[in-house]
Amino acid sequence: MRKRIFEIIELVGARDDVVSHAYDIGMIVVIAASLVPLMFKHSTPVFTAINYGATSVFIVDYLLRLTTADYKLGRGWTSILLYPFTFMAIVDLVAILPTFSLLGEGFRTLRVLRLLQAMRVFRALKIFRYSKDVEIIARVMRRQKESLYAVCALAIGYVLLCALVVFNVEPDTFDDFFEAVYWATISLTTMGYGDIYPLSTVGRVVTMVSSIIGIAVVALPAGIITAGYMTEIQKRRTVDEENEE
Repeated sequence: MRKRIFEIIELVGARDDVVSHAYDIGMIVVIAASLVPLMFKHSTPVFTAINYGATSVFIVDYLLRLTTADYKLGRGWTSILLYPFTFMAIVDLVAILPTFSLLGEGFRTLRVLRLLQAMRVFRALKIFRYSKDVEIIARVMRRQKESLYAVCALAIGYVLLCALVVFNVEPDTFDDFFEAVYWATISLTTMGYGDIYPLSTVGRVVTMVSSIIGIAVVALPAGIITAGYMTEIQKRRTVDEENEE
């Protein structure tokens, strides 16, 4: 019985398993519905009911995954102790806890309420578990993690270097080094909000160089993920063709 439950909740995109496929679709619908109240500033009885209903579903899902964790982690009954510390289990818990916290009188300050409501946005991360395409992207990112780490290190180093240069070129424009890092980040991503910008010729030259190189740096992760995604799709097609034969 537990093994069948594990197959239903874990076999993402298993179209040959009608129950598992229906479970995935149902969970995506519940997650999407739970995010609707966050799009409005004021709560209504309907939104409250949606929140409590979605939380109840999330609790059941969490308990099912907890009791079948040994099939997923393969470490016997100790898996039940290890599972709560896995990334997706933490996401599940963060999606559940704000609803209970809002019930306590000790959480009635406005700032804390806003923080707890914002934490409910993490429910969107639960969709990753039930989407076949997202699962493929996650697999690509795991396999290409060394390349992605290298690109991230390059981007961070470039941001800090540009921030250091412009901070010393135009000390009057930036109040502190963090503002220079903020400027370098938005320049690297070519967003350019315009709230902070260099005034001197040298500072503007640094901005132009930073933006041009930033285009290449930002494009690197997209290229790595796209290439890996296409490889995974091709592998899946090959497997499907072999199974059809």
